[in-house]
Amino acid sequence: MNNLAVPAHIRQLSVQDMTRWDAFVEQQSNATFFHRAGWKTVLEQSFGHAAYYLFAESTQGEILGILPLAHIKSRLFGNTLISTPFCVYGGSVAVNKETIQQLDAAACRLAEELQVDCLELRQRSSFHHDWPSKNLYVTFRKPIDADSEKNLLAIPRKQRAMVRKGIQAGLVSDIEDGIDLAHQVYSESVRNLGTPVFSRRYFRILKDVFGTNCEALIVRHGQKVVAGVVNFYFRDEVLPYYGGGIAAARELKANDFMYWEVMRRASERGYRLFDFGRSKQGTGSFDFKRNWGFEPEPMHYEYHLVNAKQIPDINPLNPKYRLFIAAWKRLPLPISQLIGPLLSRNLG
Repeated sequence: MNNLAVPAHIRQLSVQDMTRWDAFVEQQSNATFFHRAGWKTVLEQSFGHAAYYLFAESTQGEILGILPLAHIKSRLFGNTLISTPFCVYGGSVAVNKETIQQLDAAACRLAEELQVDCLELRQRSSFHHDWPSKNLYVTFRKPIDADSEKNLLAIPRKQRAMVRKGIQAGLVSDIEDGIDLAHQVYSESVRNLGTPVFSRRYFRILKDVFGTNCEALIVRHGQKVVAGVVNFYFRDEVLPYYGGGIAAARELKANDFMYWEVMRRASERGYRLFDFGRSKQGTGSFDFKRNWGFEPEPMHYEYHLVNAKQIPDINPLNPKYRLFIAAWKRLPLPISQLIGPLLSRNLG
């Protein structure tokens, strides 16, 4: 491929280009599962958000770079162009720095045309050092071995004891063909945390779009489902993404057992990197992942401000959301499942 820094033609992704887009993603070492073209379908069909998937093309028709974007406009949570909402990672992926600059410049122009508050890029590496940035999230990634016993022994002693307690409690895991059981336990878990749940329809669309690269693992105690997680698979990586458990899961150590089972099954199937996803610093989720022996890697959220005067602060740690979170935790589960999706679709 000719990677010379020549001006590229910026286009928007069409259905006809999706295979080419994904082939480019597969070839780029810094691309992620969240750069796949299928997310455009997911964002549009699940939430009704306008998705602008930009790619740079050479005069010979080669894709030189990609930038997935979606527009979330909400009275409650602001008006933002994001790469990529509902995803851990985003930002431009390209064969050279110049193409990234062209794609990001196109994104800035689009943000100004849409008159959003800001453009937000969620990246593992900083690129725009002169843009405002937010040091809120970290991600946790670690290689795993083909030998499950080595993976178990690599978990720090106290956390490994939690996994063994789950095993001793008689917990078992299964891979489900469908996605509904995972959604049910996930919805109870996030309600207990005071967070609006995503719709079951969203989970089903994820499964429909990504097929075997989206898989639900369920943990049972006897006949009772106590925990579940939706996992994504990309190249040699596994990403447990939407997971949770019912109230009984804590005493049974079902969440600890669940993530161990994801790791064990993935390593046996040839996956070599476990991506625990992002967490906010100073949270229980952050501590939980560190307890597994994962070291946090900073994420770089960079912003091009359009109508906003400062970076938006839409996150549960913001004190102004405390009363809402406390009230949401007390909602009956069926009510939270009914109205939660109306709010979560705009959280991004």
